[in-house]
Amino acid sequence: MAADAHKKTLLIETQYFPNISFYKTLINYDHLLLEKFEHYQKLSYRNRCYIAGPNGRILLSVPLSRGKNQRTVTKDVRISNDERWQALHWKTLVSAYRRSPWFEYYEDEMGLLYEKPVSFLLDWNMLCFEWANKIIGVNTPVSFTDEYHKTYEVAGINDMRDIIRPEEKEVEEDTVRYTQVFQDRVGFLPDLSILDLIFCEGKRSLELIK
Repeated sequence: MAADAHKKTLLIETQYFPNISFYKTLINYDHLLLEKFEHYQKLSYRNRCYIAGPNGRILLSVPLSRGKNQRTVTKDVRISNDERWQALHWKTLVSAYRRSPWFEYYEDEMGLLYEKPVSFLLDWNMLCFEWANKIIGVNTPVSFTDEYHKTYEVAGINDMRDIIRPEEKEVEEDTVRYTQVFQDRVGFLPDLSILDLIFCEGKRSLELIK
């Protein structure tokens, strides 16, 4: 891809309902370039996200047809639909957020999202990403890589592939703060999936990220 040197492009991997750090980074760029020709990397946000639960962070993980150790190009990574993972994820989201201020507002639309049949992880991640972007008002243009490069030495492209990792985070000075559903029980959990912010703050989400 030839980048416009006058515009800033973020290059990053596709993620399942990206966390707040992803969005805090994204809003500083004019364009998003998603990597789809890399080999799948395990232990990343590519097929997982974290939400808040009554006992702390809850992991939502999309099962893959060849497991987490596959060396498949991202665009070809298939989801294992042998188990009803979408129903399980949706049930978990309902249980965690039914008392949140904005869950009822988005419940019907999001419930339909989790009923959509999907075979490839990239397709699922994009459905989730586009839904979240629509809700919070992010309109950054998106494109995909057309081949794999280990490094990018192109003016205007910031390569952040595998920089945002799912390690447990500490509350830092620039952490996006808001009232979470179970905060009185487990304390504030920083840098969860964008879903947590959406269900707790709704239309204020983008304002808080900025």
